[in-house]
Amino acid sequence: MVVKTSAHYQREYRRRLREQGLIKKEIWIRPENSGKARELEKELRTGERDVRFQAGSTKRPKWQTEALLIDMCKEPLLSSNRASAEMIEGVDPTIHVVMHEYGDLPVFVTVAGDQIIVESLLWPASDVGDASEFNETVLRTHKYFPLSTISLGQRANDDYYLMFGSLSASSDLSDIVHEIEVLASNVIHATEAYAELLQATPVTRGERL
Repeated sequence: MVVKTSAHYQREYRRRLREQGLIKKEIWIRPENSGKARELEKELRTGERDVRFQAGSTKRPKWQTEALLIDMCKEPLLSSNRASAEMIEGVDPTIHVVMHEYGDLPVFVTVAGDQIIVESLLWPASDVGDASEFNETVLRTHKYFPLSTISLGQRANDDYYLMFGSLSASSDLSDIVHEIEVLASNVIHATEAYAELLQATPVTRGERL
């Protein structure tokens, strides 16, 4: 099984942005404005405005995974081919979303009881140079990645760092799609932010798994 790290998808993401004629601009803002900056960056990059329903909207019944996938496919994220999705059957069926605009980054969506988990792999724990330093840095800084959290989990019989977000199982569809897009963006930015704490060749080693 080939397991690619987030560094691979970050590289592909940047390559595809360049192919679209986009350029990177660095800006300096206050930490509390990170979320607003991400939304503005998306609008400037895609021309799409965030049209999520505001708080206070009518609560809907809990999602079932199959119904969620069907409705997700009608959203612009998938209908415009910026992403594609398929069902992975199992005890807990999971939606596998491939974020094409983020270098084909895989994101997994699971309905589990009262919540929906959206997660993506970052890198193997073995790619971290100093685990204590890395973990402390993550605990102090992950708040700058809105709606997402970093954790440890097992993939391919090895420990991996993961990034995930969670929502109510009754969340509006637009909020779920927004969570998927934010998570993908955060994976790319986290890979850049923590690069210096990783060993020299995480992509090469990760792609050999």
